[in-house]
Amino acid sequence: MDPLAHRPFVKMNGLGNEILVLDLRENPVEMTPAAARALARRHVLPFDQAMVLYPPKRADTVAFVRILNNDGSQSSACGNGTRCIAAYEAGRTGLSHMVFESAAGLLDCTVHPDGLVSVDMGAPRLDWADIPLSHDVGDTSAVPVPGFEALGPAAMASMGNPHATFFVPDAGKVDVDGLGAALEHHPLFPERANIAFASFPAPDHVLLHVWERGAGRTRACGTAACAAAVNAVRTGRAGRQTRITLPGGDLHIHWREHDRHVLMTGPVEHEFDGILSPGMLDETC
Repeated sequence: MDPLAHRPFVKMNGLGNEILVLDLRENPVEMTPAAARALARRHVLPFDQAMVLYPPKRADTVAFVRILNNDGSQSSACGNGTRCIAAYEAGRTGLSHMVFESAAGLLDCTVHPDGLVSVDMGAPRLDWADIPLSHDVGDTSAVPVPGFEALGPAAMASMGNPHATFFVPDAGKVDVDGLGAALEHHPLFPERANIAFASFPAPDHVLLHVWERGAGRTRACGTAACAAAVNAVRTGRAGRQTRITLPGGDLHIHWREHDRHVLMTGPVEHEFDGILSPGMLDETC
């Protein structure tokens, strides 16, 4: 029997980005890629990312978070998922400020009185080797992608995971599923990439549609929103404070000048609680 059987879970979402929260700080066990795939099946407990909480490694943090996509692959960052676990921890403890550890570094979170949650996502990584790309492309804010030149150059950045932002006339008319699936696995991206298509209804307003690495098309992606805001500033399309509209709703992104950190603010929603059964974790059921 899978060691996750009979463990409690919380189902949440950030702008429709479906998040599974597993708090394993007491009696921690591994969540395997197979377990993630089994749970994410459409008839079981579909999610985009699982945020798995483990005991903290530092005294000044509340938990170490491991992030798994619904295909079982691991991610270093998930902005909407981080806002969800911040709201979860606030509800559990009453804290309004907390710091999580992750593979991408420390995640400083604030839960506001109105229920909105802010996360300091840290500074973007903009060098080709840090994103990473397969080779030196020069200016990472304008990279032609072989085979997809008709889309125009993409702006590349890492927010703990790799992102490519394509600026298009109307993001709502792009074939996100077809182009996203192809571009995610392009040879330019040795660790695959999140693919976003952005257009501008107004100078401080970005319309964004996202194909997430390891999860497919999602209603929202916090790190993609952060990367799009950063890339919009880098290419002279927007200022440092931007409203990002995704299919699930709005995020407010502030790329601070003094420390280059990206602050993301938006709502979260608690859906339901439950207990993992052995059958939910069995891929053959």
